[in-house]
Amino acid sequence: MEPVLTIALAGNPNAGKTTLFNHLTGARQHVGNYPGITVEQKEGCCLHQGRGVRVVDLPGTYSLTAYSVEELVARDFLVNEQPDVVVDVVDASNLERNLYLSCQFLELGVPLVIALNMIDVAEKRGVTIDAEALSSRLGVPVVPIIARSGKGVDRLLDAVLATAASARPHPVFLRYGSDIDQALTDMTDDIAACTELTAVYPQRWLGVKLLENDEQIVRKTLEAHPEAGKKLIARCESVGQHLQHTLGVYPEAVIADHRYGYIKSIIHQGVVHRKFVADRLYASDKIDKVVTHRILGPLIMAGVLYCLYTFTFSYSSVPVEWLEKFFALLSTGVDTLLPDGPFKSMLISGVIDGVGGVLGFVPIIMFMFFGIALLEDSGYLARVAFMMDRIFHFFGLHGSSVMPFIISGGIAGGCAVPGVMAARTLRSPKERLATLLTVPFMNCGAKLPVLTLLIGAFFSAHQARYMFLSTLAAWLIALCVAKLLRLTLLKGASTPFVMELPPYRFPTLKGLFIHTWERTWQYIKKAGTVILGISILIWAMMTYPELPEARVAHYDSLRQEARQTLAVDTEGLAAALAKIDTDKAQDGLRHSIGGRIGLALEGVSRYAGIDWRTNIALVGGFAAKEVIVSTLGTAYSLGEVDPEETTSLQERLDKDPNWNPVVALAVLAFIMFYSPCFVTVVCIARESGSWKWAAFSMLFNTVFAFILAVAIYQIGILLYPR
Repeated sequence: MEPVLTIALAGNPNAGKTTLFNHLTGARQHVGNYPGITVEQKEGCCLHQGRGVRVVDLPGTYSLTAYSVEELVARDFLVNEQPDVVVDVVDASNLERNLYLSCQFLELGVPLVIALNMIDVAEKRGVTIDAEALSSRLGVPVVPIIARSGKGVDRLLDAVLATAASARPHPVFLRYGSDIDQALTDMTDDIAACTELTAVYPQRWLGVKLLENDEQIVRKTLEAHPEAGKKLIARCESVGQHLQHTLGVYPEAVIADHRYGYIKSIIHQGVVHRKFVADRLYASDKIDKVVTHRILGPLIMAGVLYCLYTFTFSYSSVPVEWLEKFFALLSTGVDTLLPDGPFKSMLISGVIDGVGGVLGFVPIIMFMFFGIALLEDSGYLARVAFMMDRIFHFFGLHGSSVMPFIISGGIAGGCAVPGVMAARTLRSPKERLATLLTVPFMNCGAKLPVLTLLIGAFFSAHQARYMFLSTLAAWLIALCVAKLLRLTLLKGASTPFVMELPPYRFPTLKGLFIHTWERTWQYIKKAGTVILGISILIWAMMTYPELPEARVAHYDSLRQEARQTLAVDTEGLAAALAKIDTDKAQDGLRHSIGGRIGLALEGVSRYAGIDWRTNIALVGGFAAKEVIVSTLGTAYSLGEVDPEETTSLQERLDKDPNWNPVVALAVLAFIMFYSPCFVTVVCIARESGSWKWAAFSMLFNTVFAFILAVAIYQIGILLYPR
């Protein structure tokens, strides 16, 4: 004989939960109190398809955050007793409010069936609910019932038995905005240390409850692991203070807003149909009717992105020029003060021209981040993701893949590492893998300086336009590659998409400045640490081994001959000596380790118009994309045409005979799409569970990028011969 099933009836007060309980159990019920408290405990039993069912009527509650005794009782029963199925009784005539509790059941990862009660009342109010669509969006069975008359109750019990026979579901991860999502990621290791709690509660759920300042979870965390608990509480307090300074709200309010946004996005996707048009709509609904419109929405999005790039390049040009002049003066000063030698060369070519080249783009990065913060804090960025859902499904990706793409730099200025980590919320392993392998195609913050450098050097009259087109190209290529992967290596059907739409807010200037500075400071810190170290290492590779004595003597003799031959021609002598010094510098660079690597690769890279000095920078880009600019700065400093003239890297590239607009486009394409940086590769290996996929990402992306660069260069020189 099969064991008796235990089901828990949960729901908001007045949702019809007790009516359903009475219909199921009839006279076979008893009422008592939960141990030690005055809250009523109702239990009963029923029989369905020969299976005994124990029914527990939980106290009515609006939330699972333990602010009241009823909420604490309901949550403790679900966690400690682990019923076979939770039946969430939802008032169909007040769907949005009732689904708030459903979201928390999904986050807790309990086996869930939704009883859509009072559908008759909803229909009288002109509201029709598509239960199948709601079930598809939530990923749980949804059964319409009328508890008063018993209509649909047998179907509900059928769904309960089917759910009980299925595997226990995984918790659903909702998104709560960049600040809270980052905090939850940072808290992972410390939460994992609290093994007593993680054996009972999902890790992310614990993090959310700590941020909501749930007293019971805070206490249990401190008892389970005092050291980790203190770190977690401190992190939560830090996030709370940050949100207060930037948005003027507490974490609990942000979490609630995003849960309602999640619900609203479900309702907007063909779940609810209204026969009567409401007299009054919320302001956010009115705005959404325009900005998420099938036709107007994408046009508005394109216009917003174009304005973002126009704003960035129009207003950042002056501070960029100031920084260029500052580093030029600094280079001249060091050149004047220090004697010739390795240390001077390292300071000028390795540090100033290398790191300075990266820091020179700080104003552009800052203006870009300010624009992105404005879009994010206002709530518009979530609407962009919402609109992209239909497109993503066409290319075989889940709609939730939109957020990893945006986080990775889908608007501009993100990072592939958190984008890869954000893909862990996708349920389908194949959709998750397809997302992991394509998010590195986005124009992350590390690529922005390179794109800005090349576009500024060769397409300065149309910077905003080319940056906008590069963003569109990144999206298009990423989606096409995703489609290819889903048709070949990662075949499978797409799963339904749900995404939260947070309410619109007026961003505060203080909040915008804080978000802008935080991201810009991260960029500056990276330039001052990682990029500095790699720049010095690459300078050493491009300096050593030094030229053999015989070669040095050869150039010394040429200088001596020039002095004797052109002794009376001062200008001619200066030009001849400069030419000899340049040839010596070029020869030294070719003789170095970096030069030899670049020359070895030039046999292949020349088909894409890429010369040996650029090859050195591209090899450095495997470590970190920001290094490309610093390495180009070093390479063109060590072997520049006129060592006496201090010019910006843009000007050096523009004057170099190996560069032209066609070459620049080919190099741009290669940099945008070749192998992810090393840290991203490690993250792909960790998130996919295999180094095989990480290696595939490096190899596939690099081969694809090279083929694209070759095609652009070969077609370009046919159309625009040198």
